[in-house]
Formats: sequence, structure tokens, C-alpha cells
Amino acid sequence: MTAAAAMRTGGFADPAAESQAAFRTLLDVLARPGRIAELKSAAVAGLSPAASSVALTLCDFETPVWLGGACAAAADWLRFHCGAPLAVDCGTARFAFAPGIADLPDLDLFDLGSDEFPDRSTTLVLEVASLGRGAALTLSGPGIAGTASLAVAGPSAAFWQARAALGALFPRGLDLFLTSGTQIAALPRATRVEVSPCTSR
Repeated sequence: MTAAAAMRTGGFADPAAESQAAFRTLLDVLARPGRIAELKSAAVAGLSPAASSVALTLCDFETPVWLGGACAAAADWLRFHCGAPLAVDCGTARFAFAPGIADLPDLDLFDLGSDEFPDRSTTLVLEVASLGRGAALTLSGPGIAGTASLAVAGPSAAFWQARAALGALFPRGLDLFLTSGTQIAALPRATRVEVSPCTSR
């Protein structure tokens, strides 16, 4: 397969139906923080199936995209399938994709929106080692009755501390999608996260 042919693979087979289904899934996990769902678009170089589904569903010519680390391999694919321009500076990105926290700049370097337009902030799509295993997180906030639980392997305690520090800026902040293969979960900026010293196996 030529490089040009490879770039064309990995899109939705039925773009209208699959993008609508993926959009509903993304809305559902945003409305129900901690829920793990499946997004099964084909994997492409640099992006997992779930991350590529996010890109195909939400990214377009009006959404500059920042790609960290190995995700940079998806640059041509993103331009071909989404028409999304690449953001060299993470502070100008509407969407940011990273294959792990080692490839992330400090979170406050992303666009956190403004008090007048908090929706103009960056949405971070972070690949993690596992959803359903790893550090046990206790979640609270909008969309959660009492508390909810989510286990995540990959992000360090320092990452969660940095995310928590952004809470003081609300309604500014970052919305976060966690992806692992075909799985996805969401942590909107208003979701509070407490990390348990115990782990889920």
C-alpha cells in the first residue's frame, strides 16, 4: 500500500451514520463522567481507534489541532479526513492529542478559554495505558449523583494535581477525553477528581 493510500484509510466507512453515533457517544460520556464507552473507528498511525473517532467526529477546518509525541504521525491523515489545520503552539489549539503524559506540556499552557467564552478552550484527548484498571479515581460534580468511580492507568499523581489546580479558574479550564484503544471516558472541567492510594486490578 502506498503512503497516499494508507493516509486515506482509517476514516468512517459510513461517515454520516458513524459520525452521528460517535457524537452521541461523546455527549453521553461527557454527561456521565466516569462512564467507559466504546468507539471503534480504525486505528491510524499515531492515534488509537477511540482517539481517531474523536478527531473524525469533532475536528474540522475551524479547529486547530495540536499533536504531541507519536500522535504527530497522524498529521497528514487529519488534514485529509478532517481538514483540520495543525497548531504548532498548544496554546492556539482547539483540540490536543497526546499519547501519554510524557508528551504533554504544562496544562496551563493550553488555551483555557476566557470568562466570557469558556467554550473556546482546548479539549485534550489523552491516551492512557488502561481504563478500568490502575489508579482508583473518585469523581464528583455535575452529572454525578454523589460520587462515581473510574480506574485509570498511566497519568501520574502530579498530572491529577495539575488538573485540579485548574479548578480555581472555572469556568475556564480543560475538558478531557481519556482514550485507551477502543475505549473512551470523559472528565469535563467541572468534574472533581480525588486519587485513591489504592489501585484497581
